[in-house]
Amino acid sequence: MQVTLNWTGIDTVLLDMDGTLLDLAFDRHFWLEHVPETLSRQRAITLTEAHQLIREKYHAVAHTLNWYCLDYWSQELALDIRAMTFAQRDRAALREDTLPFLQALRAAGKRTILLTNAHPYNLDVKLAQTGLAAHLDLLLSTHTFGYPKEDQRLWQAVQQQTGFNNARTLFIDDSEPILDAATRWGIGWCLGVSNPDSGRPDQSFSRHPAVRDYRELLETLR
Repeated sequence: MQVTLNWTGIDTVLLDMDGTLLDLAFDRHFWLEHVPETLSRQRAITLTEAHQLIREKYHAVAHTLNWYCLDYWSQELALDIRAMTFAQRDRAALREDTLPFLQALRAAGKRTILLTNAHPYNLDVKLAQTGLAAHLDLLLSTHTFGYPKEDQRLWQAVQQQTGFNNARTLFIDDSEPILDAATRWGIGWCLGVSNPDSGRPDQSFSRHPAVRDYRELLETLR
């Protein structure tokens, strides 16, 4: 779907973090490679067995806050996920188009709010590594509200805290189910990210427009 944004009708830009402002390659490596490999060594099971065990556990809590909770996974897998996250912090990286986009949004007077399902510890580690916080007006982890972005109660709570106007808000995320949730709440503009992971092929969106490089949006933003 073609991206057409009327920037004069947008005051607030809500932005996901992983896969939207940061390269999702960090999370793919961590959760789909590093965690299974560590579990395999710790439990003396094959890597195939570790992958199967973790897939089942991931599937059981998909689209809930536990799916994103480092402490939940530490308990479920008997691994120190916080320490593992910190040890892998050098892999966290901004997308190449992130800073030009955030700088242009600020220059245009748009309010920028990070809205991430990432656990607060995960968020802090990535912010320290990337310097992202300096380019945003507000940083929100859904864990502080008790609901993920997939839940309508989250949108109600965030709207009450920030006072954003649904019709004049743009939300950008790399997950179509999460964009669907924002649309159900009445967010006026929803935009997907077709290349969240630099190490994987592009993804397609069937119900929302998507962008591959935010710099494509800068001409109309100016």
